[in-house]
Amino acid sequence: MEKKDELIKIFAIELQQVLLKAEWSFELLQEIRLRIDKPLMLLYDGKEYFVTRDGKMCTKNTHAYIVTRKELIETMEYIGNYSLYAFEEELKQGFITIQGGHRVGIAGKTIVDRDKVRNVKYISYINVRLSHQIKGCADDVIPYLRNEKDIYHTLIISPPRAGKTTLLRDVIRQLSNGTDRYPGQTIGVVDERSEIGGSYLGMPQNDLGIRTDILDCCPKADGMMMMIRSMSPNIICVDEIGDYRDIHAIESVLHCGCRLIATVHGSSIEDVRNKPLLEKLVREHVFERYIVLHNKRKVGTVKSIFDGRGTRLYEEEMVVC
Repeated sequence: MEKKDELIKIFAIELQQVLLKAEWSFELLQEIRLRIDKPLMLLYDGKEYFVTRDGKMCTKNTHAYIVTRKELIETMEYIGNYSLYAFEEELKQGFITIQGGHRVGIAGKTIVDRDKVRNVKYISYINVRLSHQIKGCADDVIPYLRNEKDIYHTLIISPPRAGKTTLLRDVIRQLSNGTDRYPGQTIGVVDERSEIGGSYLGMPQNDLGIRTDILDCCPKADGMMMMIRSMSPNIICVDEIGDYRDIHAIESVLHCGCRLIATVHGSSIEDVRNKPLLEKLVREHVFERYIVLHNKRKVGTVKSIFDGRGTRLYEEEMVVC
């Protein structure tokens, strides 16, 4: 079954018919959003579109298809294979990972107990974020991440929807597999939101290389320490660092001799420096490479690459994702 057909089958029958009429390429589709009594929307090649009943994609919502409560409930039944209770732990985090590694974000009424979210009911909003794997997108970046002996501690800085996770996936795959010149590295991936590996029933749907071990749906701070204790990685990779526990765990990773590759939201090194918890890491030159992405003209564009002291190593824009 083609990837497009496999994706469409998770939606309610009426929505399937609309999406089948639409002319879109799976490779360029980023998100499908459903909101009760609101227009059906796509994020496609970095632009937002409404979809009409006859499948036309347009920028005005005048004739957009309106999603009903029945269709949203039916879609959730298909996503959960009529057993949403089996995904209770994932629902607490606000998403479900489906076959293909795609992440279905959900919102609605939360059930809170002792200041912790226990469940989400009356789901009224769905965001299907597609997991795209672009093998080779890190080809031009990899040479900046290594020397003859080792891998540099690296931070990928990127605004949302700019391709940081797609780039991170391919960096992991290439470093894990190795080349004739460079040996492969044992890599531990802590995939808190199932976005890097896109694991479904414990199996990654994305190729992260032959020497990569994955902790899926595990908090980053706990996962980094678990990886160090149990899997002896040369490199630890995590997505979207930021809170106190993450920073504390990163310090432990560095003291254990592991290399670290991570991502963070931002538009520049200055953005990272202005985050109180990350300022110390920047000031002490913990990261030896900074890769800055943007999506102003094209998703996945490397704006610049710096060394740990802020010296620009790459000054021209290159599209990698």
